[in-house]
Amino acid sequence: MNALNRLGIALAGLMLTTTLGLAAENAKPTDPQIAHIAYTADNIDIKAAELAVKTSKNKAVQDFAKDMIRDHEAVNKQALALVAKLKVKPEDNATSQALVKQADATQAHLATLKGAAFDKAYVDNEVAYHHAVNTALETTLIPAAQNAELKELLSTGLQIFKGHEDHARMVAGELK
Repeated sequence: MNALNRLGIALAGLMLTTTLGLAAENAKPTDPQIAHIAYTADNIDIKAAELAVKTSKNKAVQDFAKDMIRDHEAVNKQALALVAKLKVKPEDNATSQALVKQADATQAHLATLKGAAFDKAYVDNEVAYHHAVNTALETTLIPAAQNAELKELLSTGLQIFKGHEDHARMVAGELK
């Protein structure tokens, strides 16, 4: 991977971390906003994983991406069931919008890459993305959640996503 591609991925990770960090600096998000942020974050990772399944020829990257799709779809299914049960409508917000904007830029960049360059950029992004989401869950979203069931779902998701971060780091180590 050339220096420009590495810089692009590093900047994407920094912008994502900054975006999620801004949520912590602003007023605490409401439960409907938290539900939207969490659902949006899962969908972003599903979309990136779908690109990896389509683009990568590396078995470890393919397997990792398939795990991301399976796990994030399962969490989103639970989230949708919970908001239906609670009769809560997820509320779009500036954090969700910023996440989508950044994800679209990252996705566009990844779509320009092929082979080992794609694999490395995708997995490096997954490490940075999961780290940022896990940090936001721990420091902002879980503490701000008012509903006990939402807090529990987010906490369960955090444990799954910490595993994803570790898995992404392992795959990244194999690609070096």
